[in-house]
Amino acid sequence: MRLLSDAARNLWLAARNVIPMIAVLLVFQFLIARRPLSHGRVFCLGTLFVVLGLFFFLTGVSMSLLPLGDEVGRGLVLLDNKLLVILVAFAVGYTSTLVEPGLRSLAGEVEEVSVGAIRQTLLIHTVALGVGAGMALGVFKILNRIPTRNVIVPMLIASGVLALLTPAEFAGIAFDCASATTGPVNIPINMAIAIGLSSVVKSADPLLNGFGVVGLTSLGPVLTVLLLGMTKG
Repeated sequence: MRLLSDAARNLWLAARNVIPMIAVLLVFQFLIARRPLSHGRVFCLGTLFVVLGLFFFLTGVSMSLLPLGDEVGRGLVLLDNKLLVILVAFAVGYTSTLVEPGLRSLAGEVEEVSVGAIRQTLLIHTVALGVGAGMALGVFKILNRIPTRNVIVPMLIASGVLALLTPAEFAGIAFDCASATTGPVNIPINMAIAIGLSSVVKSADPLLNGFGVVGLTSLGPVLTVLLLGMTKG
């Protein structure tokens, strides 16, 4: 019964998230643009697929990624080797970025607009490197109980300096990549690992140390893409 209740709640949540966006688009299409839908049946079927897809994703995240991330975070401290813990965090951040759908779409657009000058694969792996570095840095700050602002402020300053030195087009791409990486795969697992780890590290406050990791995994790609821009420039 509880499984059915959770499934119904996730289905309603998926529909509630999708319907307002579709309603706004339909209002514009019918009342402002005053144009009919070209393929009404295909649109309705596609909307159903979107709702069901989001439902299955939310259900899958709550059943797999979040519990697994929390267990991995709690298990990392058992390694009793800070360097190995940081390397594992880097690997998690790197590999989870490679499957981010938003990043793949953005990288494809960048390759198309740049007429192949910025290859999709190169950009994806550059961003993944930044996310991995940000995740590793986030775990490092948790293990050593370093305040988040002491890490984020220097990264913000560095990104500002690099933005002035790199070609202008890379500055925009870098910050767009930072947004694309904070997607449906990275956030659940990275947050779960960070909070799980900070909850078992001695004298570490999960509220103070567990959060801020998403910010670090966003700033990491900004720095790596800007550095890529400097090599291209």
